[in-house]
Amino acid sequence: MHVTGTVLPPAPAPSESHTVPTAGNPGDSSKHARRFGLPVATALVMGNIIGGGIFLLPASIAPYGTVSLVAFAVLTVGAIALALVFGRLAARDPRTGGPYVYAREAFGDFAGFLAAWAYWITTWVSNAALAVAAVGYLDVLVPVGDHKGTACLAALALQWLPALANFAGTRYVGAVQLVSTVLKFVPLLLVAIGGLFFFDPSRLGPFNAGGHSAVGAVSASAALLLFSYLGVESAAVSAGEVRDARRNVGRATVIGTAGAALVYLLGTLSVFGTVAHDRLMTSTAPFSDAVNTMFGGSWGGTAVALAALVSMTGCLNGWTLLSAQTPYAAAKDGLFPAAFARRRRGVPTVGVAVTVVLSSLLTAYNYLSGSAKVFDVLVLVTTFTATVPYLLATAAQLFHLVSGRSVDRARLVRDSVITAVAAAFSLWLMAGAGYAAVYQGALFLFAGVIVYAVLAARQQRRAAESAEAVSPVR
Repeated sequence: MHVTGTVLPPAPAPSESHTVPTAGNPGDSSKHARRFGLPVATALVMGNIIGGGIFLLPASIAPYGTVSLVAFAVLTVGAIALALVFGRLAARDPRTGGPYVYAREAFGDFAGFLAAWAYWITTWVSNAALAVAAVGYLDVLVPVGDHKGTACLAALALQWLPALANFAGTRYVGAVQLVSTVLKFVPLLLVAIGGLFFFDPSRLGPFNAGGHSAVGAVSASAALLLFSYLGVESAAVSAGEVRDARRNVGRATVIGTAGAALVYLLGTLSVFGTVAHDRLMTSTAPFSDAVNTMFGGSWGGTAVALAALVSMTGCLNGWTLLSAQTPYAAAKDGLFPAAFARRRRGVPTVGVAVTVVLSSLLTAYNYLSGSAKVFDVLVLVTTFTATVPYLLATAAQLFHLVSGRSVDRARLVRDSVITAVAAAFSLWLMAGAGYAAVYQGALFLFAGVIVYAVLAARQQRRAAESAEAVSPVR
């Protein structure tokens, strides 16, 4: 039962109808549609968390000193707490949609719509950001950055190739995700583990290099690191495509988040210990510099550029799937346009198509405007918009704990502590996005309120017409 009022008719009871092929979707039962097991679900989480940011992070946080490693540790605790909350929620309701499903079930249609709307914005803006960033690494391998038109076409191609993999079906999405995750971890682990053998404490630089207070330095460096942890919800959002979702979503989320955090921490620590601090602060390719220091020569730049390109392509592949899953779940409930509920070969193809078109338009605008600042603000907006469904999902878990609905009494204290940590982490994410991003993100959210009003009015009118059609004639 929903605890808030809504103009829409009551939602149907939770069922597995969203997660299995139906007669209405014959394509879903084809050989191209296949549910993910634990390895692919874990790869989806790790692949979406670890995009291309890790290849630039050490240089970005170097001005703050090694105190930034403390921020990494704090963020990791918060991310794992959030992962545990998603695991518990997925065990309660393993339907496709993740935060949307949890928010709607706990608080009603409007909260569910806001979660879906905010998450959808996050996915297509993030895809545009990843594609533009990937062009920088592609330029190391194939010169494309000298001409804006060529760079724009390359960025568009990097978005449409994963979209085509999604159109081919979930079977191919999973295969691409697993292969890209394995390939990108080879060079990352080379630096993360191999760098420890070349570690020199004298290269670390000062603990607090920015002159801030310790707490201020942690918060300032955390603001740069927050975007790197987006994606912990990946398995929950695609729960309908995960085998034994009640068990595997939670396991994949925790394992994937912990694995990504370990790579982040070891990789950053190794770079800090192999590249001199003053050099690291001005580096544009810190992992390349680390490899060159470890083994000599100048081949590191090419190797890391290739790894970054593979990483971002895999990340785009996973985010493209996620971009369509939440609108699909919302459309099934009448909270998004009905077209988003169409599926073929296990993939909501309309959602994928609309998302890739929007991200392509944003990418083209970025190149044509020639302003990186506008795009940077939009990237920060994704940190805010992603936090909205995070906070709603965490609030849903808190609602269940306080109301006593389907709560394991033996785990009540532990779940309460974890939920409190996840809520604090979500609020920290929102604060770290900055005032400008929160302002822009709020405008995106309020635009969604207008869309919801139109959809809700149509839903109410259809319900009224149906009631009149079946009412007896007096």
